Amino acid sequence: MPSGLHYTVDMGSFFTIIVSMVFVSNFVLARFLGLCPFIGVTKRTDSAFGMGMAVTFVMTLASAVTWIIHRFVLLPQSASGFNIFARFIGNDTSLVPVLKTVSYILVIATLVQFVEMFLRKSVPALYESLGIYLPLITTNCAVLGVALLNTTATEEVLTFPAATFQGFCAGVGFLLVMLLMSGIREHLETLPLPEAMKGVPIALVCTALMALAFMGFGGLI
Repeated sequence: MPSGLHYTVDMGSFFTIIVSMVFVSNFVLARFLGLCPFIGVTKRTDSAFGMGMAVTFVMTLASAVTWIIHRFVLLPQSASGFNIFARFIGNDTSLVPVLKTVSYILVIATLVQFVEMFLRKSVPALYESLGIYLPLITTNCAVLGVALLNTTATEEVLTFPAATFQGFCAGVGFLLVMLLMSGIREHLETLPLPEAMKGVPIALVCTALMALAFMGFGGLI
């Protein structure tokens, strides 16, 4: 284990991760990440559920793979080929942030390709309903945000199970708000809204109200 890093995990930490990622620090409502698919795919509940499951799968695996990359490749204490080269040129850490972002995006893009191929072959109706928003998971800032959050340099570094579990809970939080929003928008379709408020405007208003409602969970942790 690299010196200076303290890996801690307990059941209380896992409970904190569940509450934080799903309710308190929800990536959509608290951090406003991933709003593009959140607004674009929540017109129907079945599409919202499919997108939420796909994002949860990608977030979970991306969290696991990027933790391994960060721990065994990018950390200055690791004896990887990159760090040997970095020490050789006399610059240990300046390239780490750049390589971290690039490598994480490559991991996410690869996982999204697997999801896209699976849905195209196994669930073509869902694949067609998701449309352009499925490949856009690659550039979904919420997925990249989870990976970066799991490997942020802090005094207490997440263990591999905790990082993977945090990615899964973040995906569950994304799925939850997708389902809530899709139910609201399906109900709104039956209401006589002003023409100027139909579609995205009323969706943004509802998102803001949901964010205010979720702030009530802030006292749990």
